[in-house]
Amino acid sequence: MPTTPQAHRDRRIVEQVTTWFAREARDLPWRRADCSPWGVLVSEVMLQQTPVVRVEPVWHEWMRRWPSPADLAGADQADAVRAWGRLGYPRRAKRLWECARALVEHHGGEVPSDEESLLALPGIGAYTAAAVAAFAYGRRSVVLDTNVRRVIGRAWEARALPPLHQTVGERERAAALVPHDATAAVRWAAGSMELGALVCTARAPRCDECPIAADCAWLAAGAQGLDAAPRRVQPWHGTDRQVRGRIMALLRAAHAPVTVGGHASLEDIEPGQLDSCLDSLVDDGLVRAVDAQRGTYAL
Repeated sequence: MPTTPQAHRDRRIVEQVTTWFAREARDLPWRRADCSPWGVLVSEVMLQQTPVVRVEPVWHEWMRRWPSPADLAGADQADAVRAWGRLGYPRRAKRLWECARALVEHHGGEVPSDEESLLALPGIGAYTAAAVAAFAYGRRSVVLDTNVRRVIGRAWEARALPPLHQTVGERERAAALVPHDATAAVRWAAGSMELGALVCTARAPRCDECPIAADCAWLAAGAQGLDAAPRRVQPWHGTDRQVRGRIMALLRAAHAPVTVGGHASLEDIEPGQLDSCLDSLVDDGLVRAVDAQRGTYAL
């Protein structure tokens, strides 16, 4: 069957991205040949909604303390949450600890290589399962995060930013672009993600440095839509998420139960909001009430 012009263009863009990645890729510890599948999995969970510069020192500390799933599974959940530090979304730490226990119990302490088994682990969704299969085991998979969605949306669909929620059409387009060869597929996954993170960024894309600028449908159409696009910036000060973070910081720093209500570091928080945030942390399994009558809590 003859190659269509569209298929030829698709292949050309994919090759341009992988060539660029071979030259410009950041030297990150979880990309190195000596990184274990467990190290890759930990990095993928930590990198969710968190930039590399914040993740890297915490990842190094985690891998030093818990170089295998069995090491983390043998620790207390509180140790994992405390070591998570200020990465945010501490439920990820709890999920990683639960994941480590599941790996020990069901997989002999090893990270499985197939996406179906990975998806069955606590806290592992479609993106993370595909990323671990690709980056830890060199398997062909559809690795589709926000960065990749943005690159594909701009280069192929002339869309400034991807929809808030992933669509079936996006998934089908992404799957069609993945090279059949597993090694090439992994390079495309890593390269398109890196391009979105470093060059084809959400608000200030550096199109003059982009290896696929000549083939980008969005650039050809005038690169419109960034100013009109809604800014997905969440308020922070005074939100429940900030209050939860302050409570977690207080408990992480303590090595004994803390009386949270009336604590000097939290006295500016309305009692009702403080109580509701404490309840939500208890419900999430991140905090435990040591003495409900005295209002003492611990990790």
